[in-house]
Amino acid sequence: MHAVCRERLDAIAEAGRERRRRVITGAHGACVIVDGETKRNFCNNDYLGLAAEPRMGQALGRAAARVGSGSAASQMVTGYNAEQAALEAELADWVGRERALVFATGYAANVGVISALVGKHDHIVADALNHASLIDGSRLSGAAKHIYAHADAAAADTALAGAAGGHRLLVTDSVFSMDGDTAPLADLARVATDRDAWLMADDAHGLGVFGPEGAGRVAEAGLSSHEVPLVTATLGKSVGAAGAFVAGDDVVIETILQTARSLIFSTAMPPAVAAAARQGVAIARGDAARRHRLHDRIERFRGGMADAGLPLVASDSPIQPVIVGDERAALALSEALLARGYLVGAIRPPTVAPGTSRLRITLSAAHTEADVDGLVAALASAWQDSDNSKAVGL
Repeated sequence: MHAVCRERLDAIAEAGRERRRRVITGAHGACVIVDGETKRNFCNNDYLGLAAEPRMGQALGRAAARVGSGSAASQMVTGYNAEQAALEAELADWVGRERALVFATGYAANVGVISALVGKHDHIVADALNHASLIDGSRLSGAAKHIYAHADAAAADTALAGAAGGHRLLVTDSVFSMDGDTAPLADLARVATDRDAWLMADDAHGLGVFGPEGAGRVAEAGLSSHEVPLVTATLGKSVGAAGAFVAGDDVVIETILQTARSLIFSTAMPPAVAAAARQGVAIARGDAARRHRLHDRIERFRGGMADAGLPLVASDSPIQPVIVGDERAALALSEALLARGYLVGAIRPPTVAPGTSRLRITLSAAHTEADVDGLVAALASAWQDSDNSKAVGL
């Protein structure tokens, strides 16, 4: 076994795809202590700056003192607490659905929902750039899989037309986690309705950021549960806590509750975490100024990048990828930024396709204007010092 593992590790390193965990000391906010050094953090998903918000920790602490640190069982045994029940009701109200069901993680939610609703006699039609949890959920379901060209509703329609027999589930991210662009949700909803298919949208990166009260991209598009029967999202991004949920009509959610193996056979979310998530939902819904500040930072970053002649992709979300291409070049730029005081992740295969390695820059309402301007200046300097400068004529 040791020899096989060593061979695999050597191959990963040779390809420039080795990853390592960085140790964060203290809170996970816009400024972090990483490996003992203070850096400005531009690579988490804390879009509203709630992960280090004092009210979140206070809600968690108060609840932990009252209900303890764990749920001690699955939801179907004794792990379902009043805090989780209240959180589900508040989430359903937020995204405009009859009911919501909380999972321990986003991965568990997507895998569980898909496998609960389709099987080997059914079909899944999925965007080519869907998140790994949607891909794995589709694989584990046993349904026939059909991949359509990224964000192409006409291609999705063609794929659905060719998926004969059984139920058909059309699956997409709302905001794509590596590119930051948005699916054509209204067009996909029309396609699904016309083809008598179900549409599932993972709004993990849209919740808290877009739509009325931050209810997400699906709500922003005005799509009902008839048009989008399944909405999933996480609570560890804009909400600043942990866990995930699926929302939809009561009968759909009850079916998932009764059949989703990743929920039935997992210990439930700790009730204190649910209490923290409730606080995050309340802040995300009620504090529009945070959302406005986030979008101001996005616009400021994009304007600075354009002024510096640095590459941009089409994204109005907090996810702003800088495509580099080569794995080692992306990693070198990440390290150069770290040396300049900025923590930015290098995303490489297999997370993204070969030849599209990138810096995945994420913006937060907790970033100051000076933070954003400093990052752009540091990136321009690092880019100028690298071979990538030739690609944009710097």
